[in-house]
Amino acid sequence: MSRQITYNVRLTVEEKKNLKRYLNRGKASARSLTRARILLLADEGRSNDEIKSALNVSKTTISRIRRRYCEGGLEYALSEKTRSGAPPKIDGRIEAQITHLACSEPPEGRSKWTLRLLANKLVELDCVDSISHMSVQRALKKTKSSRGRRSSGA
Repeated sequence: MSRQITYNVRLTVEEKKNLKRYLNRGKASARSLTRARILLLADEGRSNDEIKSALNVSKTTISRIRRRYCEGGLEYALSEKTRSGAPPKIDGRIEAQITHLACSEPPEGRSKWTLRLLANKLVELDCVDSISHMSVQRALKKTKSSRGRRSSGA
């Protein structure tokens, strides 16, 4: 049975003041604010069980934040680790191309662009190797494009 190491958090007066100001501002992500609360409670000498009950977080999260503080300091404990994953396929250049196509005249024999037509045209123009119609839809939704529908108002 492995024994888990408990890292003791001892904040300086300045760090406590900064954390309280950080919490009062409330402009950070919810996860960062929770990390700040964990550090303040750990500094008060609260156990992982007490912190778990008070903040409704897992013991693993508490242990990880304690360890990150002890290993790298306050900024390291509050910050996010970079997440893995594929880079986005659609950058600003591709979004601009999608918008440009969607606002242009549709292909011959069509009254408007469809998502699949736009996706196929992007591949045809060598903008991307492949793209789904749903990725095109998400890009258009961000720009609030209407794919060529015109309002009939004055």
